[in-house]
Amino acid sequence: MESNTVHWASRRYLTQRYDELRTGYGQLPNDGRQADGYLYTTEAKRIFPRYNVVAAILIEVEHLDPDHLPGIDVMTHVLLAAAESANSRFTASTQDEVVADAIADERRLFAANVRRWLAQPDLSVDPLPYRRVLTPEESSAWRASLRQRWGVQDGCWHPLLAGDVPHDVLVLTGDSMWEDDGVDQVRRVLRELGRRRVVELSEDGADCLLDVEIFAPRYTGPEGLWSDEHHDWVAYASHEGTVAFGGALSTGLATTWPAVHSWRWPGWHGGA
Repeated sequence: MESNTVHWASRRYLTQRYDELRTGYGQLPNDGRQADGYLYTTEAKRIFPRYNVVAAILIEVEHLDPDHLPGIDVMTHVLLAAAESANSRFTASTQDEVVADAIADERRLFAANVRRWLAQPDLSVDPLPYRRVLTPEESSAWRASLRQRWGVQDGCWHPLLAGDVPHDVLVLTGDSMWEDDGVDQVRRVLRELGRRRVVELSEDGADCLLDVEIFAPRYTGPEGLWSDEHHDWVAYASHEGTVAFGGALSTGLATTWPAVHSWRWPGWHGGA
C-alpha cells in the first residue's frame, strides 16, 4: 500500500467522523446542557469529547506534507501515535469518567480503522485536495508578513481597523461568499493568476496551506486571513459580516465579476 492511500483514507474518515459527531451533538435538546443550563448532560459528554479528539487527531495527520509523505512503515507509526496521543486544550486532561471513556473509545476506533485499511492491500481511496497544517514557525512568519505587508493588526484587517477603508480594498458582505457564486469567482481569479495554493490563518484553529480549489474566504466562527507565497493579495473574513479583499484579488474581482457591486458592504451606518 502507498502512503498517500492511507493518508487520504485517514483524512476523509476523520473529517466525516467530525461532521457526523457535530451533527449528532447539534440534535441534543438544550444544547446538551442540564436544566440549570450550565452542566453537560451525560448524553452530551458521550459526544463532544469525541469530536474534540477527532479534531486533534486530524491536525496531527494533516501536519504531514501530502507532497512528501514518509514510507508506509513510518506513516503507520505516525497515524497510530496520533490515535494514541493527539491532544488539544479540549482533550489534554479530564477528571470526568464519561468524558475520558468517550475520548479513549474514539482513539481506539481510529486506530482500528488504520489497521483495517492497512490489511487491505487493494484499498482504493479517492484523492483529496492538498491540505497541510503549518508549523508554529511558519504560522508566526506568515502573521508577521501580513502585519508588515498589509497592516493586519492582532489578526484583524479592514473594515475593523481604525480609520477609513482604503479605496483599493474591496469590502463585501459576508453573505457574498455563501450565496451566488462568490467563492467560485474568488477561486477563478486566483487560477487566472496561476496560483495553486493558499495560506489560511485562523483565529482559533489550525493554520494551513491548501489547494485553491478548497479555499473559501468565509466566516465560520473563527475569523480568517488568507494570502499566498506572492504576498500580492489578502483576504479577511470578520465576525462583523464582512469579507475584504486587497491587492491582486481585489482588482480581479472588481473588474471581472459582474455581480460584485451588488454585494458591496454598505458601511457601518448604511452609507455608500
